Amino acid sequence: MKSHQITLGLLLLNLFIAFLGIGLVIPVLPTLMNELGITGTTVGYLTAAFAIAQLIVSPIAGKAADRLGRKIMIVIGLFIFGISEFLFGIGKEIHMLFISRILGGVSAAFIMPAVTAFIVDITNLETRPKALGYMSAAISTGFIIGPGIGGFLAEIGTRIPFFFAGGLGTLAAILSILLLSEPERPVESNEQGSEAKMNFKRTLEPKYSFAFILIFIASFGLAAFESFFSLFVDHKFQFRPSDIAVVITGGAIIGAVSQVVLFDKLTRIWGEIKLIRYSLILSALLVFLMTVVHSYFSILLVTFLVFVGFDLFRPAVTSYLSNIAGNEQGFIGGMNSMFTSLANISGPILGGILFDIDINYPYYFATVILALGIVLTILWNKSTKNDSTKEVKARIANL
Repeated sequence: MKSHQITLGLLLLNLFIAFLGIGLVIPVLPTLMNELGITGTTVGYLTAAFAIAQLIVSPIAGKAADRLGRKIMIVIGLFIFGISEFLFGIGKEIHMLFISRILGGVSAAFIMPAVTAFIVDITNLETRPKALGYMSAAISTGFIIGPGIGGFLAEIGTRIPFFFAGGLGTLAAILSILLLSEPERPVESNEQGSEAKMNFKRTLEPKYSFAFILIFIASFGLAAFESFFSLFVDHKFQFRPSDIAVVITGGAIIGAVSQVVLFDKLTRIWGEIKLIRYSLILSALLVFLMTVVHSYFSILLVTFLVFVGFDLFRPAVTSYLSNIAGNEQGFIGGMNSMFTSLANISGPILGGILFDIDINYPYYFATVILALGIVLTILWNKSTKNDSTKEVKARIANL
């Protein structure tokens, strides 16, 4: 049991570090805009470069985690992460920053599916929801607290946050080599292997497709909100990096605590689909309110609460997918990562274009997308009920 806890803790630490690096850039974006003379559109492309690389590599990495093993993918991913952060720290030209973010996307594609599959391998149906809740908390906390740490360290020097993250990633890779052992997995038959080749088509089935589309929608909303948060408050309220750090770090803490304390209970009460719907409702409302509030404390409150919605959504959809994935956990993890990447590409790019027109437009657009997700959960719930009814009738007919 102690060994199991150490393994889970190290896996969560690896995810936290990887997603910490994604968010570190956010509080220094206004400074980079001034240094390099770039527009919001260029910032959007810079943010999206990470996700483009993750999108391309994720399906391949997911299958590699099934074939080559979980541990090797995690270790390689962490070393690539360390290199990408060091490159961002020394980069003085825009092309170097793009290379850094692309490598960062590759590292996330290696780490995310492998860690997800690793956690599924070492848990059972009873303990899995809680473990996935912790996993999602580690991801969200890293992604959201990254800007907080970046903001504080940026007070020392603009590039210091990236050297810090690079060292942390390298240390995590070394610890993973020393402390992680490849988990035992059920041996898959050739029949299962042949079926796995067909599972991409199965993602079009309602039980998969609704979940993946909703992953895209929620990730789009979070990417549009967070990618331009620092620019938004810098232009509108003249926030400094330390101010941005306080706001986002507070949101990270509240979101992570809500995830750990509430997720397991709310899943038992409502089930995954209802929890997803309510999370989207909360997120959509608060993203819109961001364009209305004016005082520092109202911005603080809205930002703190908006991450509760996003942080409850992620483990709910991950838990749903893991329960229906069977022996294809690596593939499902890769597809999950791929749809997240699609959102992390389109969110910042469209947000950057809209930001150059009006600073409120990215948040208006994100609100509309999240509202569409709420409608989709209603259709998903009806589809699930219809499928259950058909299954019951089929069983009765066979008796």
